[in-house]
Amino acid sequence: MGDPIRNPEVKYTQIFINNEWHNSISGKTFSTINPCTGEVICQVQEADKADVDNAVKAARAAFHRTAPWRTMDASQRGQLLLKFADLVERDIIYLSSLETLDNGKTFLDSKADIEQSISVLRYYGGWCDKITGKTIPVDGNYFTMTRHEPIGVCGQIIPWNYPMGMLSWKLGPALACGNTIVLKPAEMTPLTALACAALLKEAGFPPGVVNVVPGYGPTAGAAISEHMDVDKVAFTGSTAVGHTIMQAAGKSNLKRVSLELGGKSPLIIFADADLEEAAAVAHLAIMNNHGQNCCAGSRTYVEESVYDKFVALAKDRAEKRVVGDPYDPKTEQGAQINETQFKKILGYCESGKAEGAVLQAGGERKGDKGYFIKPTVFSDVTDDMKIAREEIFGPVQCILKFKDISEVIDRANLTTYGLAAGVITKDIDKAMTIAQSVEAGTVWINCFDMVTSQTPFGGFKQSGQGRELGEDALKEYTEIKTITMRLINKCS
Repeated sequence: MGDPIRNPEVKYTQIFINNEWHNSISGKTFSTINPCTGEVICQVQEADKADVDNAVKAARAAFHRTAPWRTMDASQRGQLLLKFADLVERDIIYLSSLETLDNGKTFLDSKADIEQSISVLRYYGGWCDKITGKTIPVDGNYFTMTRHEPIGVCGQIIPWNYPMGMLSWKLGPALACGNTIVLKPAEMTPLTALACAALLKEAGFPPGVVNVVPGYGPTAGAAISEHMDVDKVAFTGSTAVGHTIMQAAGKSNLKRVSLELGGKSPLIIFADADLEEAAAVAHLAIMNNHGQNCCAGSRTYVEESVYDKFVALAKDRAEKRVVGDPYDPKTEQGAQINETQFKKILGYCESGKAEGAVLQAGGERKGDKGYFIKPTVFSDVTDDMKIAREEIFGPVQCILKFKDISEVIDRANLTTYGLAAGVITKDIDKAMTIAQSVEAGTVWINCFDMVTSQTPFGGFKQSGQGRELGEDALKEYTEIKTITMRLINKCS
């Protein structure tokens, strides 16, 4: 597998525009912090509106109809994506080590994320020459066909919880369709995106096709969302920021928008389930990635006849979960992303206790250095409690009791979110009733968080709009053009 690099060299800290590295026009930099120590890793050039303007100009020039990217054969675009995937695979130990340094997740989790990213890039590399239109038998003496054409300059704003994963989810379909990109990584985790910029250049992507502008949301992110020459913006992050981006798109040039936002996903466990297996699934559903997962199973509904037994199993798993050094292969959970998120999660734990939930495990800091939180389990949670209504984005399992299927469906849907849901049962009728009744973009049966390159992912309600992954993601990055020609000689 390869051993992690405990102190990976930070090779790239500048803004990447037109296949060249630049300092910010303002001269500003920002610190990126190691979540495991709270110490500064390095200073990164801080892009703002002026830098975004330059990146958009480069992307627009690369999108010109006569530019190399636009005249390139679709199959060659695919070869470039496959080459990029190969380079990521070549550097996977370095990139995984860098991701862990910048994000705080375990090296094994970082490596798994990047392996999935490679899969996504290769999946979309295979799509490049398979994006086709239709011929349509219209009435009259006409020949009609459709073309799927790239939208243009796409602004892509990615989050900190899966930096490499979200980079691949955004770049893959956009590049497969022939768009050009201005990508803003999260200010907390810019380092792997910048390292990938160098790999994109090495792979042979023409200048201006992908530009990377590290910076803050209210400056660089807002500049992308408001820009009159950005044709589409794709964002993954909080629902609150999603509202802001939609407003910016409406106030500017009505650019296309796709959003993958927050969630408060229910995981429903029936009494007929294998409780040991159900507890294992439910544990990982919330604890994976330190709970910093938009589709996390953060509301665990358990049928009342097995509730107490399940709570005991959940408590035991949480207490045995290994939290600590993210480079140690025995560690299951590293640090939360930063001090703000760390304090927010502990604040939710205090809220749960104050509102009457029973703290079964965790609920406090681990150690005295870095942003580590003990895996937390609350029982006797009710739907009106803050921890049951709001997205905590941390390793906090909330276990609620239910009596029957009709009741739990109504309660599961009692949220503004609709990203994902899960059900664990041996009864196929119950499973499919839940799957058809819950308001969520993805429903997992007897598993959770099973996401693949081929399957569309996105939310109902305020969990977003549009889809990522699978063939459906390509629809978010193309315009459909109808071409109709009148025939002089009537067809026989």
